[in-house]
Formats: sequence, C-alpha cells, structure tokens
Amino acid sequence: MEGNTADKLWNANYWKVMFANFSMSFSFYLLMPLLPIYLQERFGAGKDLIGLVLSGYAVTALLVRPFSGYLADCFPRKKVLLIGFFFYVLCFGGYLAAGSILAFALVRTLHGGPFGAASVANTTMVIDVLPSSRRTEGIGYYGISNNIATALAPSAGLLVYQWTGNFDILFLIALTVAALGLWADATLQVRERQLLRDRKALSFDRFFLLKGWAIGINAVIFGLCYGVVTHYLAIYSKEEMGMTGSTGVFFLLFALGLILARLSGVRLLRKGKLLFNAGIGVFFASLGYFLFVVSPNAFGYYGAPLLIGWGNGHFWPAFQNMIIDIADKNERGTANSTLLTSWDLGVGIGILSGGFLTEHISYRFAFWCIAAIHIAGALFFLVTRRDYLRRTDPAIRR
Repeated sequence: MEGNTADKLWNANYWKVMFANFSMSFSFYLLMPLLPIYLQERFGAGKDLIGLVLSGYAVTALLVRPFSGYLADCFPRKKVLLIGFFFYVLCFGGYLAAGSILAFALVRTLHGGPFGAASVANTTMVIDVLPSSRRTEGIGYYGISNNIATALAPSAGLLVYQWTGNFDILFLIALTVAALGLWADATLQVRERQLLRDRKALSFDRFFLLKGWAIGINAVIFGLCYGVVTHYLAIYSKEEMGMTGSTGVFFLLFALGLILARLSGVRLLRKGKLLFNAGIGVFFASLGYFLFVVSPNAFGYYGAPLLIGWGNGHFWPAFQNMIIDIADKNERGTANSTLLTSWDLGVGIGILSGGFLTEHISYRFAFWCIAAIHIAGALFFLVTRRDYLRRTDPAIRR
C-alpha cells in the first residue's frame, strides 16, 4: 500500500482522489443531458446523427481504457493519471472552439481517450492510498463522490441553461471544475510503487482481464441500458411528456438512490457480502427500468430513478470489488479498466441503438427494449455469481 501507513480511511490523499473523481464526474455529467439539445439547436442534428456524434467518446474510451490499465499497472501511476487528466481538461476548450458539427464530433470523440485514461488511473490510485484493511469499505465510499456529482451536475447544467441559454458558459464551468480536479491529483503525496521489472509478455490478457469476462458482460448489458436513458431522457421529457424542467429532478432522484445505496451497502461490503450487495442491486435496477416503461407518467418518471439509482449504487461497488478480488495484485489497473471498458462498450451501444430506435420507431419502444435487456442481464448475473465463486473461496464470499 502507498500513502499513509496507519489504518486510517479518511486520509488526505483519499480525500484528494475522491475530489478529483467528483470533479471529473461533475464536468462530464454537467453537459451530458444537454448535449443532445445543443446539437439539435446549434446544428439542427437529427436523433440518429446525435447518437452517432455522442457515441464517439465511448468508442475512444473503449479503445483507450484497456491500454490505460496496462500503463497504470506497469508505469508510475501518478504520471499516467496527470497526463490523462490534463488532456481531459484541454478537450473542454475544444468544445468552445468547435464551429461545426464535424469539429464538435471530432473533439467529442477525442475526449473519450483522456477520459478513459484518467478515470482508470484515478480509480486505481484510490486502491493505492487506502489501507489494505479498509479497501473494500473505501471503494464503496469512493463511489459516493461520483454519485454526488451525478446528483448536482445535471440539475446545475439545466439550471444554468435555463437562466442563460448559453452553452459556452456551461463549457467554461465544466473546464474550470475539471481543472480543479487535476490540481487535486497533482498535489497527491504518494510513494511510487516498485515497478515490475519482470513484466509478462504482452498479450490480450494484459489489457483485458479474461478472468473477469462474466462481470464484464454484465457491465456491458447494464451500461447499454444506462446509455439509452441518460442520453435521450432530456429530449424525451421535452417532446413526449411536456416536462421541460423535469430532467434535473430525474437525475437528482437517481443520484439520491445511488448515495443511499452506497451508505447502506458499505456495511455489507465491509462484511464481505459482495454477492448479496450485487444481487439486490441488479434486482432493484431492473425493477426501476420496468417501472419507467410500464408507468409513463409522473409516478413512473420520478419513481424509476430512485430504484435504478438504488440498484446501481449497490451492484457497482460490488462488481468493482469482485473483479479486483479475482485479479492478481499487479493486475488491479487491468481489472479496473476491464470493468470500465465493458461499461463504456455498453453505453456506446446504447447511445447508437437508442438514437436509431428513437428516430425510426419510438421512445417507448426503445425504453421497452432496455427494460427487457436489463432483466436479461439480471438473469445473466446468476452466471456471473457462479463464475466468481469458482475463482474465490465460497466460504468467505457469500
């Protein structure tokens, strides 16, 4: 372990890494629900073109993240983190300079690279600054920084847009918040790990943790559903439901569910009940997506995000701990990148397929599809559970 030697969870480095994660998530989610509206209003883009443009970041992140895990494992982790974070911040300036939809698409696509690299390195860095005895608990709390950002950012972005109608102001806010996160990571006081001198020959398993294939498939499925709802919710609310100010409330309730689940789930994580945590999370998230489509009214619209957030808040830290459990010590970066890459793949597929379905069929059909897909993912979790137990001690992980 790097950082403080005592079994102190809330050490200075841990706070900095959490703040950096918050700033990265806040700057990202500040823009996410508004970018479809921006492309529609600024460039007159249709829904299928919006899906194509916005999926670019997920494709690039998908390509970069496996290599990021390898770099985070085999090279000075802080340097990898700061380089990725710097270019992540720089890309927000690119949005301000983009004068055409082609230029915007290029910047958005390039943005996925440093986002993927920085998020993998930062998530792996948190393991370094935690005492080994508090790792499972610390990873559970770490996600709250992302959840708080998820709660505040979309609502803040929508509020700024309603007040100003100016997207340049939103891009500047995102750039400033991201820069503060870069500063926090730059001030980390950690001892560099002893780098591996006898590195394994490069192989596919060095970039993607093959032992985590089942967890990866589940992440793809759940990421697909998340990608559809989060990227098309604002337009759906405006065009289909006439609820122009409701998107921010949706994300606020989603994040509230996430935070409550993280706080209540940490006790279970501390006791090693990863599978139970994951199982109840998968169940409630599936219930939330089902409620969203079966009840196309205010009850379903505001009840669903609480359930989806509650579910995601339980299964995500469980999945992260599970994939780290089955990885070797020198594969932690690869394990994190595998989980995040799988999620990105799902989100990217969701954005593309969601754009096509909403443009050529209907929002209702698209949302029914993701409800069915999430339930299928819940059933596949039974395979994931069995595979995890085979690779760990079932007497310890129940």
